[in-house]
Amino acid sequence: MQSTTVAGDRMNILFRAIAAIERIGNKLPNPFWLFWIMSGILGVVSLVLSRIGVAVTLPGSDKAVAFKNLLSLDGLGYAAKSALDNFGQFPPVPLVVAMILGVSIAESSGLMTAVLKATIIRLPARWVTFALAFTSMISHVMGDSAYVVMIPLGALAFRAVGRSPVLGVLVAFVSVSAAFNASPLITPSAAIRASLTTAAAKTIDPNYVVTPVATYFYAAVASVLLSIVIALVVELFLAKRPEFSQLPSKEDDPDADQADTLNVRLTPGERRGLRWAGVAGAGYVALIAALLLIPGSPLRGEGGSIVESVVIVNIAVFISLLFAVVGFVYGRMMGTVRSLGSLPKIMADGIIPIAPVLVLFFAAAQFLAYFDWTGLGTVVTVKGAELIRQLAAPDLAVLIVVIFAIAVLNLIISSGTAMWAILAPILVPMMMYVGLRPEATLSAFMIGDSATGPVTPMNAYFVLALGYVQRYRKNAGIGSVMSFTIPVSLAILLSWAALFVVWYLLGIPLGPGGHLY
Repeated sequence: MQSTTVAGDRMNILFRAIAAIERIGNKLPNPFWLFWIMSGILGVVSLVLSRIGVAVTLPGSDKAVAFKNLLSLDGLGYAAKSALDNFGQFPPVPLVVAMILGVSIAESSGLMTAVLKATIIRLPARWVTFALAFTSMISHVMGDSAYVVMIPLGALAFRAVGRSPVLGVLVAFVSVSAAFNASPLITPSAAIRASLTTAAAKTIDPNYVVTPVATYFYAAVASVLLSIVIALVVELFLAKRPEFSQLPSKEDDPDADQADTLNVRLTPGERRGLRWAGVAGAGYVALIAALLLIPGSPLRGEGGSIVESVVIVNIAVFISLLFAVVGFVYGRMMGTVRSLGSLPKIMADGIIPIAPVLVLFFAAAQFLAYFDWTGLGTVVTVKGAELIRQLAAPDLAVLIVVIFAIAVLNLIISSGTAMWAILAPILVPMMMYVGLRPEATLSAFMIGDSATGPVTPMNAYFVLALGYVQRYRKNAGIGSVMSFTIPVSLAILLSWAALFVVWYLLGIPLGPGGHLY
């Protein structure tokens, strides 16, 4: 009895701490304004440091970098003249837009839902948790659209095997969010992270390139490991909670009398559409591979490199085209896409949901440009590298600190792209100065940025998950979701960090052309 009371007291302390984080996070302005506020702070800092003559000498050279004042006439002139170029040349902008054009066709045609349904029901019912978790890893290829597709599909999948749909909602949400940077496929997010990492690395080495496949081996193995971890934590611990032991009553679930098994199983038409879409997709991949393998092909990179080829470096374009091709074929078979003439409207409709992201990118692009122009990034990286050398801390210990620091920061700034856009120009060069390659820093970021995502209400999709939970349990609240996601997120953080340690100690390549040191 006493141990139960102690456990309850500890849980209350934990939830009070989470509530405090939520209150603090809710006081932050919209990320769009946050970037402009940081630009203003940067201006004041640059004014002060430029007046007192702060400067550093780049390691390995005699080149001195001094602070420039953003609030000077030169600084304000730069801000005015460069605004459009800063936005147009911001790496994530073309990647996100290109991807959504293809994904919107596949999603509108119904192909994505059919593929995910087929993936889940191929395994026995006792494997539904692992199947849903691993399917969520695959769904990361859709970017943020994975939340919209997987959360309701999770409810359908669990109800189809006689288990609580609430459990299915939460498994899908935590699998998509806490392991967002892990996938057995090359994702658009990988391309965005690679582009931001490349831009940061070029401040030290103008010829350095981080490709979207640089961390592929690591991300693919992590996707399997994390699916197993999620299944174990859910089945051995969370699924035993009383609220998940039975289906909701009809009063709590107005759709309980519907035959959800029919909803989650493929119809003959869907199977036929998937077969033809698969043929079209295989043909497309074979064509690209054939063009890439031709000696002297213009698709290859410098020196005939396949790793640095046009296909790999611009993977988002080729993935988008793949989605467009298979989506169109499936849509024609199912009658959901009537002709080529309907595609422009489908693609235009697909752009609408990402409009807020593009607005955020405009502000983020300006801040990062100012950050680079003032020289603050260079000063911080050089001074930070000097501090690390003075501390003489092992490289692995430094990377572990980075993982957990980012995991905490992710509770407030839940946008991975925005956070890496801010941190990459600082962390990547800093680690390069102490001998760590950009891919090592990127891999550490991938862990911290993902693991704590489903814990915080600052995550926009937390509300989406809560809404689906409340459909089946009217009295559910934020704590209902957190009480599920916290144990899973903690398990993912620790297991993924352990995988990173093993990977580092063994010196295994992170991916084609990607190394830790």
